[in-house]
Amino acid sequence: MNDTSTRKATRRGAGLATLALAAAALLPTPALAQQAFPTKPVRIITPFPVGGGPDGVARLVADKLSRAWGQPVVVENRPGGNGFIAIDAFKRGAKDGHDIIVLDNVHLAAYPALFKKLPYDTAKDFDALLPLFKTYFFFTVATNSKYKTIGDLIADAKANPGKLDYGSWSVGNPVHLGSELFESATGTQMEHIVYKETTQLYTSVATGELAFALGSSATAGPLQRANKLRFLAAAAPQRVAAFPDVPTVGESGGPKGFEVIGWNAIAVPKGLPASVTEKIKRDIEKGLAEPDVLEKFKSFGYEPFPTTRPQFDEFVASETKRFTDVIRKANVSLD
Repeated sequence: MNDTSTRKATRRGAGLATLALAAAALLPTPALAQQAFPTKPVRIITPFPVGGGPDGVARLVADKLSRAWGQPVVVENRPGGNGFIAIDAFKRGAKDGHDIIVLDNVHLAAYPALFKKLPYDTAKDFDALLPLFKTYFFFTVATNSKYKTIGDLIADAKANPGKLDYGSWSVGNPVHLGSELFESATGTQMEHIVYKETTQLYTSVATGELAFALGSSATAGPLQRANKLRFLAAAAPQRVAAFPDVPTVGESGGPKGFEVIGWNAIAVPKGLPASVTEKIKRDIEKGLAEPDVLEKFKSFGYEPFPTTRPQFDEFVASETKRFTDVIRKANVSLD
């Protein structure tokens, strides 16, 4: 090759190298791709009504994310229809992470066994990303109830099969299924009474119309603080920090380790890029760890629920099995 050809080849090679570098500069690096989300307002869809504890937590999360992302993050309440209205809105929404949803343990772990046909598939429609909080339930009785321990309640239930009644606000909610779990764990048989409203439910406990009802600090706490209800025991592995004088079920003569919890989680569309899911998870976790959020949790009777993705997946699977077993044993169905 002569000198002229060599110079042309060199210039051509240099030109190609320059074009390659320019093209590479236009491609998003992993860091830039991660920073690109979100590019527009984000919607948190929730099946819970305005004003309750779950709604309050969703709004706390929205505020923290708005500040972190520099984009509006709005809460859209879609209550009713067993949560199916909110889930349908989520399924029809953006699939890029700009629409996320709040679900609870019933939606993710109980409904697949309660309904023969669901309008969603937990394995195909969602990635349950992280839990927002957990709350333990208490066995509530009237202040003047004859039951002083869980052992007393179990003994009476065994002596009078099918005569003791407990209540909840619907079939298939955590209070109902938790009570079914208690019957299964203690070998007792009791009657389930369904009420239309939580206020009516716990008023019936306070007046002695019901033997007991499971209740959280948020739902039964107001009557407990007014000394119209008594927390007989906590369905928790250890005493609840906010109620150190209330024994666990195991300490009160019931099954050791018996627990009934409620929890809410953030779910995102299935198949999001890992960079997007990790950003959402990381930034929500940061917000949930801030002092003002933790203080608000106390007023709701909620506890933080930090966990890794694999740990949470394992937890959801164990909750699903536990609910499925009791639902099948009790022959409960919502179809």
